[in-house]
Order: sequence, then C-alpha cells, then structure tokens
Amino acid sequence: MFGRRQGARLLGAGLLVAALGRPRVALAAGKQMVTVVKIAGVPWFNFLEKGLVEGGTKFGLQTSMVGPAHTDPAQQVRLVEDLIAKKVDVIGLVPLDVKVMAPVLARAQQAGIMVITQEGPNQDGRTWDVELLDSRVFGEMQMISLAREMNEAGEYVVIVGTLTTPLHNQWADAAIAYQKAHFPKMKLAANRFPGADEIDSSAQVTRDVIQAYPNVTGIIGFGSNGPIGAGNVVRERRLTKKIAVVGTLIPSQGKPLIESGNVREGFLWSPKDAGYAMVAVASLALAGTKFETGMDIPGMGKATVDVPGKLISVDRILTINKKTIDNVIATTGL
Repeated sequence: MFGRRQGARLLGAGLLVAALGRPRVALAAGKQMVTVVKIAGVPWFNFLEKGLVEGGTKFGLQTSMVGPAHTDPAQQVRLVEDLIAKKVDVIGLVPLDVKVMAPVLARAQQAGIMVITQEGPNQDGRTWDVELLDSRVFGEMQMISLAREMNEAGEYVVIVGTLTTPLHNQWADAAIAYQKAHFPKMKLAANRFPGADEIDSSAQVTRDVIQAYPNVTGIIGFGSNGPIGAGNVVRERRLTKKIAVVGTLIPSQGKPLIESGNVREGFLWSPKDAGYAMVAVASLALAGTKFETGMDIPGMGKATVDVPGKLISVDRILTINKKTIDNVIATTGL
C-alpha cells in the first residue's frame, strides 16, 4: 500500500511529523488510520512504523504515523486535534500523558473516530488498547534481572520516558514493589527520573545520578533509549563492573553494549508486531467483529480480551542478553 517513506516535515510550532508514504490509488477510497506516537525519528517507532505499513497493506487501510519532535504531551494533543479536523477514520495513539490526552480523545469519539492505543491500558477515550505483554510481569522481570546483577543489595535508580508516560510508570511501580517485597537489602536511591525516550537525556540523567548518588550500583531504564544512554555513560566512565544497567531496548541498537557488559540485560516486545496488531484490531473493529478471549488476532495470535476494560493482550516478552541477542535479532529483525 505504501511504496516509499516520505521525509519528515515540521508541523506548527516545532512538531515533527513522520509520514509513512503516499497510498496507492487503489486504496485512496479506503479507511484512513493515522497513529500518533510519543516521539518521531527514534528506532523504536521506526520499527512500529514498519508494522503499521505491513498492517495497512494486509488489511486495506491507509496508514500513516506522526509524532512530536520531543516528548511533549501538548504536541500530541495538537496532532490529534489536527486529525479530528481532517476526519480520519481511526486514530492510533501511543500516549505520553493519559490525563492530558483524555479530553481530546473524547472529542475524537464524539466525532465518530475510532481510537486504538498501545501502551495505554488506562487511557480514557480509547476504543481498544493493544498490548503485547503483562505490565506487572514486565516490570518484575526487569527488577529480578537487576537484583541478580547487584547481588540483591545496594542502591539503584529508575529512568522512565516521562513522569506521566503510562506504561513506563506502571512497569516502574511493579519493579519497585517487587524489590521492596523480595529484595530488602536493595534501596531506591531517589524517585524515578524522566529521560528514557532519548539517548542524550538518559545519558545526562546517568551523569547526574553518578555525581549525586555515588553509592548507586544499579539502573533500570524503562524506555528503549534509556539503557542505551545509561550504558554509554557507564562505558565512558569505566564503571562497567560497578554499575549494572538493565531495561527496555532494541537488540540491534543495544548489541555493542550488551556484548561489552555495559548493559547487562534487556527486555522488550516487538514494536513492529505492535504496529501491525494495532492495524489488525482497527480493521476487525471497523468490520464489526466481536472481540472475545481466545480469538486469533493477526500479528498477536490467541489473545486475552477484557471487554469492560477495552484491553486486548498477549504475552510476547523477549529477553536480550549475551546468550540470546543474536537469535532475537535473527528471528525478529529488531
């Protein structure tokens, strides 16, 4: 459906829009789905974009993706407002702040526009949220990994995308709660820090943490660039053996850091599969499909469906370390 990717363009006051390309004429009369992501131009959402393209081709939807130049919820709102004015059929959304987004999504629903979220299980105004993991388990797995690398003792910090990013903070809540219940010799050195969506931001947070909290020996990065920025600083400061870094990352991006030990272990689901699944769910919903647990959803397989909670989920967590990274890259293309 989309033969090539258009270049990025600025929209309004610094809004960067990443467009997926021009639809073929054969689909010009089809339904249109535009997905608003947290930030344009980063590897995570480049992979999600590929899934949107493949899903659009498979299901006959005109799909495209837009996102702000920086992680700013107000810019996400403006992008959604623009899509409401354009009367698109479906808005996809990976939200930065569920409270900020709720009013504009209510307007989208009032306009008859379907809303499919990802990383937004508590986002008001959605039609369905699509998840490829259990949030509690995802957070706990990363704490278990960090605890192992820290010998279950010492101070650690948590870096999230923003302090309002829904799933990042759910993962952080689950990780911290698990630490308190199971690893009493570990201690959270300070409240969580924002910056894990951008390499430079997470690197600066890590530098600040090293200076302000010299006893820290562990970092969890919830956000695909968080472990990258932290791992880069650990490598630069030659703290590989002192500070353990784990977190959400893309294996091809994090491979040098994983292999050198500057990031001990990574976790993720496939953003490409997530994009494809968002389009699949949108297509099924537009066709009036009844969603129920056990149904097969393209790109996801057998799904658990929480109808009252408007949540469709499967367990597709990937673990990335020295032993698994080559196989994960080979099998997922990530």
